[in-house]
Amino acid sequence: MSLIDTHAHLTDPKFDSDIDEVIARANGAGVDRIIVCGYDLESSRAAVEMAGRFECVYAAVGIHPHDAKSYSADIESAIEELSRAPKVLAIGEIGLDYHYDFSPRCAQVAAFEAQVKLAAKLGLPVVVHSRESNDEALQVLTGCGRCAVAGVFHCFSGDVEFARAVLDRGFYIGIDGPVTYKASEKLRAVVEFCPLDRLLVETDCPYLAPVPHRGRRNEPAYVRLVAEEAARVKGITFDELAEATSANAKKLLWSARA
Repeated sequence: MSLIDTHAHLTDPKFDSDIDEVIARANGAGVDRIIVCGYDLESSRAAVEMAGRFECVYAAVGIHPHDAKSYSADIESAIEELSRAPKVLAIGEIGLDYHYDFSPRCAQVAAFEAQVKLAAKLGLPVVVHSRESNDEALQVLTGCGRCAVAGVFHCFSGDVEFARAVLDRGFYIGIDGPVTYKASEKLRAVVEFCPLDRLLVETDCPYLAPVPHRGRRNEPAYVRLVAEEAARVKGITFDELAEATSANAKKLLWSARA
């Protein structure tokens, strides 16, 4: 049964020396599609280039909240141009990060709103990063409600109440390696609560490696461990979980290109 890693950063320098082997291990683990997400203009360009090199790789392009202070009309134009490449499936990783505040919060909100509107214009879903800013991120998406964008809250960090709010607005929930961590009872409760047809699995590699690889470099092959734990929590088979999350990813990310 195949899997889709819906959020990876294979353009990170940690993969420079063995990207071919990383892709091969992913395919060997049953991961037949990988979404490589940009976080600034350089990484977005690199994601599009990587999608052209590897059949199983697709791209998302966008400006992360860390770099929101650099957002401009020229950068937006460049992101829009990149988004027209045939294997670009989403605008992202975009959103708000009130943990580090590497960009002023007003700049984060402005860049997030602009990219949500761009996604709506292009008919593409959004990949949302939200750290210590869940309510504010949802407010931006609600405020841009007439844009009617679809999307995923990647690396979901909220509780069941917030998951309900996200689901009520039609968004998907992305689950990563922390679901395997002993202390992640809140996240496992979200997985148990989330309807199977709204769940995605991802790695966010090279970060957040699942147990037993925690603390080491993460890679797309390990999305299988995320899926296995999610299946255990939901009380279903791995094959059922893999089939459902792959269908969800195709519905969200590939339907816009159909």
